Amino acid sequence: MAGRTFWKGYLKLSLVSCRVAMVPASSDRERIRFHTLNRATGNRVTSRYVDAETGKPVTDDDEARAYEIAEDRLVIVEDEDLENVALESTRTIDIDCFVERDSIGWIWLDKAHYLMPDDKVGEEAFAVIREAMERTKSVAISRLVLYRRERALMLEPRGDGIVAWTLRYGDEVRSAEAAFDEVEAAKPEKRLLKLVQDLIEARTRPWTPELVTDPVQEGLARIIAAKQKKRKPKATTKKGQPEEPRGDNVVSIFDALKKSVAEEKKRR
Repeated sequence: MAGRTFWKGYLKLSLVSCRVAMVPASSDRERIRFHTLNRATGNRVTSRYVDAETGKPVTDDDEARAYEIAEDRLVIVEDEDLENVALESTRTIDIDCFVERDSIGWIWLDKAHYLMPDDKVGEEAFAVIREAMERTKSVAISRLVLYRRERALMLEPRGDGIVAWTLRYGDEVRSAEAAFDEVEAAKPEKRLLKLVQDLIEARTRPWTPELVTDPVQEGLARIIAAKQKKRKPKATTKKGQPEEPRGDNVVSIFDALKKSVAEEKKRR
């Protein structure tokens, strides 16, 4: 199984159930992370909670959660209060319903996970649920406690497995119509449209993960490797910064596009 399993439980549809395991589809484990040190001693620096008024340290037993109901007015929420609203969907993905895949917009998708059967016994039940969703072009909706809170879950068949997407809640999603309400609808000229299409065609290439590598992380890795060997890291050659577009100069869009297409063809 690729990746480290971080959740195990059951996938349940009516009276059919099977053991499943889940791993996150993405990870930032390989990213370079820094620690804070005391430069004078070389020792790590630790953080601690202190009282904002007295400046005295606060012990773990004295820490409490609070919600601000008005300026400088807080109410404490005890562990018992949280237990009263805690949900039981921690070990079972119980499918509530199915919807058409295309009816859920991209904005609702939050974090992807890979879901697969966890033993031989459950492989057939898992496969029949996945294949039936594939044939009907539908996805399953369920709920599950992940990352210390209950989340809506969308199960999407993908290859021999299922992609489990956590979904954003309604109050987390902003309306695209409201955001673009002040954008004036404009119909571009055909000749301009043709030039942009030519530019898109000239810059189109096959997708590869190398298109989204992080140059900062690569640079940091070189610096750290050089410091391990006690030598000065090589300076990274920086490309010239692109000139910021100015709004006060009148430039022919047609001429600019023609020049862009010509330069792109020459570069290729």
